[in-house]
Amino acid sequence: MASSSRGRESDERPHVLAVDDSLVDRRLIEKLLTSSACKVTTAENGQRALEVLGLGDGQHANNCVSEINLIITDYCMPGMTGYELLKKVKESSRLREIPVVIVSSENVPTRIKECLEEGAQEFMLKPLNQSDVMKLRCYMMKLSYPSKGQLCIGR
Repeated sequence: MASSSRGRESDERPHVLAVDDSLVDRRLIEKLLTSSACKVTTAENGQRALEVLGLGDGQHANNCVSEINLIITDYCMPGMTGYELLKKVKESSRLREIPVVIVSSENVPTRIKECLEEGAQEFMLKPLNQSDVMKLRCYMMKLSYPSKGQLCIGR
C-alpha cells in the first residue's frame, strides 16, 4: 500500500523507516516487516532518511514523520553511517522519541556499545529474521501504545 494511503488500516499499522544502501537488504527488511503487518518506507542512505524525516537539506518534510514508529538502519553506509543518522535523530527534539535500531553484518563489540550509548534501542546482526521482527514490534508498541508495550521483555 502506498505511503500516502488513508484509512483505518494505515492508521493502525506500525510505520517503519528502513534505511540500507543494499537493495537486497532493504527488500528483505521490507518483506519481513510487511508480512508482520507493518507499513514500510525505505531510504537508500542516511541523507535520504533525513529528508523523509524532515531534517535533510531539501526539507522534504511531510506528515510521514509523525506516523513513523521505528527507524531501522544499517550501520555501514557510504556518506553517512547508521551511527551518524542515529545521532542526528536523537539530537532532534521532535524525533528523539522514535526508537532507532541499528543493524550490521559485523559483530564489533565497541561499535555495538557506542550505538547503544548514543540511544539505539537495539543493535541486531544481519540477516534479520522473523523473530527479530517480533522484537521490533515490541519497540513500536512501546512508542504507540505505552501500556501495551509494558508487556514486552528486554531493553
